[in-house]
Amino acid sequence: MLKMNPKNILIVKLSAIGDVVHSLPLLEVLHDHFPEAQIDWLVEEEAGDILRDHPAIARLIISRRKSWQKEFFKFKGLIGRFREIRDFLRRLRERKYDLVIDLQGLLKSGIWVGLARAQRKIGFTGGREGSRFFLTEPPFSVDYDQHALERYLKTADFLGCNRKAWKGEIPVSPEDQRAVQILVEEWKEKTPNLVAINPMAKWSTKCWAPDRFAQLADRIRKELHGRVLFTGSAADRPLIENIIAPLKEKPLNLAGRTNLKQLAYLYSQCRLLVSTDTGSMHIAAAMNCPIVALFGPTAPRRTGPYGKDHIILRDELACSPCFKKNCSHRSCMQNISVDRVFEAVKKLMENRNTRNNPNPT
Repeated sequence: MLKMNPKNILIVKLSAIGDVVHSLPLLEVLHDHFPEAQIDWLVEEEAGDILRDHPAIARLIISRRKSWQKEFFKFKGLIGRFREIRDFLRRLRERKYDLVIDLQGLLKSGIWVGLARAQRKIGFTGGREGSRFFLTEPPFSVDYDQHALERYLKTADFLGCNRKAWKGEIPVSPEDQRAVQILVEEWKEKTPNLVAINPMAKWSTKCWAPDRFAQLADRIRKELHGRVLFTGSAADRPLIENIIAPLKEKPLNLAGRTNLKQLAYLYSQCRLLVSTDTGSMHIAAAMNCPIVALFGPTAPRRTGPYGKDHIILRDELACSPCFKKNCSHRSCMQNISVDRVFEAVKKLMENRNTRNNPNPT
């Protein structure tokens, strides 16, 4: 256990969206245990919106590493990019920290940890690509069979923090709430049973067949009287349009029409979410939205939706979880039937009805 009373703390958790969401409980615990400390967070731009205006964060430092790498050899705008990187490094180093916490454990985080000015730089075991060499002391032990959220909270244990009270929710502004209300206003007037489906994932091995999502949406509408809406990124929008094209009553396609905070609030207004293993699933879990999660090549005990009221569907194959991004048969996802997912959706909707009406007349 490392006992100290830091006045300035830097959390380095760059990506991905789900991992940043899993780190929010640690942020709350640190803020509660060290109320006088200024806590900064270094994050990459893709996940930065999750942390924007968080009351526990003093400064949000955004790394545009991916954009810098993509544009590095382009002559146009080269001077501007060098200035941007210079300003980023100046912001990273302008404050001397008592404590820097590397929650990423990769070379990309280790470099920034090494460049930060700090008395102590800590991280946990399992760091790769030489990231441990940027720490000022040996990494502390964590169990990688634990859920990622619990693993990050081990940092609080190492620092001697009381970590009993935390919510892990994503703070949402009134403006973001209103933007979502406008998007779904007409639909909520017709029925309060909003059911979200997030069908896409970055790994092809995590994806379920598009026609099955269409069948599922149709059954939710006809048999459960739910209003189905689809979520995803702007890049996912055409693919989702293909999913819903055969349906007579078209679901609402909100892919690319919300930022991450608006997406969080949207999920909080839904009865449930059906999702592949992706960042949106973790956003919904943080907002206490029940989830039917479809798992194949990854391990739900490590990265499943955290909390109660979720149903995880996976096929117990000998090769799963394999953590592979490519597979010739994808049996683990193909073996999850529409009937099985529909029954899970039905169960979660019935569970919510029971909680909302404990003494029906």
